[in-house]
Amino acid sequence: MKKALDFLKKDLMLTVSLLAAAAGLIITPPKADFLAGIDWRTLGTLFMMLCILEGFKKENVLRPVENLASGLGTTTALSLFLIFGVFFTSMFVTNDVSLIIFVPLTILLFRSGECEQYILPVISMENIAAIRGSLLTPFGSPQNLFLYGQAKEISFARFLLHMSPLSVMSAVLLVVFVLVLYRKNIKEKIIFTHESEPWKKERKPQRIIYIALFLLVMLVIITRTKFWWAALIVVVASLLVADRKIFLRVDYVLIITFLCFFVFSSSIAGNERIAEFLSGQVAHREYWWVIGLSQIISNVPASIVLYPFTKNFAGLIYGADTAGLCSLIGSLASVINYRIYVREYPGNGRKFIKTFTLVSWAFFAVVVIPGYLLTRWKFY
Repeated sequence: MKKALDFLKKDLMLTVSLLAAAAGLIITPPKADFLAGIDWRTLGTLFMMLCILEGFKKENVLRPVENLASGLGTTTALSLFLIFGVFFTSMFVTNDVSLIIFVPLTILLFRSGECEQYILPVISMENIAAIRGSLLTPFGSPQNLFLYGQAKEISFARFLLHMSPLSVMSAVLLVVFVLVLYRKNIKEKIIFTHESEPWKKERKPQRIIYIALFLLVMLVIITRTKFWWAALIVVVASLLVADRKIFLRVDYVLIITFLCFFVFSSSIAGNERIAEFLSGQVAHREYWWVIGLSQIISNVPASIVLYPFTKNFAGLIYGADTAGLCSLIGSLASVINYRIYVREYPGNGRKFIKTFTLVSWAFFAVVVIPGYLLTRWKFY
């Protein structure tokens, strides 16, 4: 029992998610269709990506990207490369996947360059880049994917047009934030103490398998196919044959954390009294409601819960894409970022939250009002 309590004290987000799930089950006792309300697709996709990214680390698959980044020479250039790598890839492979790819690479590079003091502010800005870069496209984030699928009247081109002002503003602000971070020495050099490990010829089949599985998962994400479960079977079967020990390296705590939050949001959405209350409160206040509710159940479940009561679509989607800047719970992509960091630096969870909150709130303070003003620009 003592070991379990010590573990929960060290892993703050797991503790919060377990308490949230328990509270949700008390608020709304499970019904026959309870399991249907859990986003199994997201959980399955997350599991596949965690397996593949562990394989990438083991086989050093990202060596070419690491070599490119390590040749940039200054901390400013390296930070911009990594942050905007997240910003642009999140538009196509979703914000959580972009963080899973770039945050471990960021930690590796700044460690190698003996500049670990920059890791926390840079991955905090990568978190912002993931949230704000992904808002541009319908498939950049789970909430965009859900809301775009519901709003049949909105074309792809119209969606991009309406989201582009927030995307451009965010890109400019990220550059400003990086310049402020390195304001004392914009041209500060970073020298890497060791080169990345060379590829082993005998491990080439494993590298090919991991790259092929990565492309398969990307295809599942981009096409939004309902046969994601088939890809899950392929990934598990392939790794059982090629590299079964990789399953021992997967961060199952992160998956459990996500599951607990989905249990909580499913319970809240299924409560008739809560639904009745929301029906009279949300209309024309969507922007502020989704930002606030996201701090309790995160922006994806909040979007699902509030959509039926929405009169202004712009308010809901702009708010959902801004909510992740307020707290870790505001976006589950932020939970992924937190989890990756504390696995590398155990016991530094509070330090992460402090830096993350400071950087995110500074960004939120700048964008929240422009985002609200844009809600008057109706999508349809």
